[in-house]
Amino acid sequence: MAVPKKKISKSRRDMRRAHHALKPEGHMECQNCGELKRPHHVCAQCGHYGDREVVEAAGA
Repeated sequence: MAVPKKKISKSRRDMRRAHHALKPEGHMECQNCGELKRPHHVCAQCGHYGDREVVEAAGA
């Protein structure tokens, strides 16, 4: 069975995990209503995707 010969220090362990953090999600402005939305997703406020209305708006 494989067993490590030496203990991995906390510093070395944490340096290995330096890239494991979650990256912030990108947001863009909706072309129709100006609300922030995720790219390539239907706007939750107005229901538009690009310049077409895909779903009816929730408030309408």
